[in-house]
Amino acid sequence: MVIPLRTSFRLLLIGGLTLCATSAFAVDGVHRAVVTRVSPVYPELARRMHVGGKVILMVTIQANGSVAATKVESGHALLTSAAEDAVRQWRFTPTSETSEFEVEINFNVDSK
Repeated sequence: MVIPLRTSFRLLLIGGLTLCATSAFAVDGVHRAVVTRVSPVYPELARRMHVGGKVILMVTIQANGSVAATKVESGHALLTSAAEDAVRQWRFTPTSETSEFEVEINFNVDSK
């Protein structure tokens, strides 16, 4: 399933919690494929309170493919830390320069 947001390209990840993550073209149009993904841990308080939904992060990727920074663009406060913690561990394909991607993590409240 492809979910367009602000950019024209999305990758979909479905994890054990029915988490969906997408990444997009960088501002300069260079594609950075995700090499290693770490699924977020659904926060127990959010699960007990039945809080779910999307967390959208702007992610800065270094030339070597590691995540340099994350910035929350939107999402519930109970979910944003878990999304950022997971995405900081992701690795992307190396390129010659730093780039920015938008990543969407979807926490599905009905999943375990």
